[in-house]
This record gives sequence, C-alpha cells and structure tokens, in this order.
Amino acid sequence: MAAAVVVAYFLLPLDHLGPQRPVLSWVLFALLLTVVAVLLLRQIRHVLLDRPDSRPGVVISLLIVLSVHVFSAAYYALAKSPGEFNGLHTRIDALYFTVVTLATVGYGDITPRGQAARVVTVLQITYSFVFLTAAATALTTRMRDRVVRGPQRGRSR
Repeated sequence: MAAAVVVAYFLLPLDHLGPQRPVLSWVLFALLLTVVAVLLLRQIRHVLLDRPDSRPGVVISLLIVLSVHVFSAAYYALAKSPGEFNGLHTRIDALYFTVVTLATVGYGDITPRGQAARVVTVLQITYSFVFLTAAATALTTRMRDRVVRGPQRGRSR
C-alpha cells in the first residue's frame, strides 16, 4: 500500500492543481488531511482500547506515509504560484522539503516565501506534533506492552 501511495504521488495530475484551481486545491488538501487525521485518531483509539483485531503498526505507518505525500502534493501545487517557494520545482523537491520539515532539520535550500506556503508549512509542523506524534506514541506504547506482557502470558500457562 505504501508503494501505491508513492506511485500515485508521482502519477497523479498534480499540475492541474495550484493557481489554476485554487478552491479545488485547498478543498482536496483539507479533505485529505482530515481523513488521515480521523483515521489516525481511530487507530490511536484502537491502541488505547487494546483491540486485538487491529493492526496499528501497519495502518499507522501507512497513514504517516500518506500524510507526508499529502503535504508534498500541497507544496508542489503551491510552488506553481509565483513567489510561494524558492528552490521547489519538482515532486522530488516537494517530497524532500516535506521530509526535511517533518524531521525539523531545515536545510534552507528550499524556503517558503509566500504566505500560503508558510501557512501550509506551519500546518505541517503542527499536524506532525499533534497527530503523528500521538500515533507514534500510541504505537510504541502498544509494542512495549506486548513485549512486556508476552513473557507473562507464557509463564501463566
């Protein structure tokens, strides 16, 4: 599934978004981020409720990959507007900028100049702090609990 997300990112007609269709671009961006956030919260709930039928390791990882590509697509579309970005020209540039922002490295070779680009960058940082951190914390908590409880189950038999 993660490979399908990556392939879709490179094959989807993102050049038709951005300044040519700003309303559609913003609606799709908001809709996709909302769907990913809701699905992440659902997985977090499954972890907290310790639902045995859930597979948060797979789903959360896929949702993180999806959120990275949603932001990358948004940056790529925004870069089509003059003055929004310096140094962002290709989908690889957009993916690179998204990962660098997610990792809080900030090399400085690609910079958001326009107000819309800065808003989306701030939104990505906030989104990462809230949703991705919560999902990663829930996932590591579940894994730790499974490791700790695993040997105890074996001893009780």
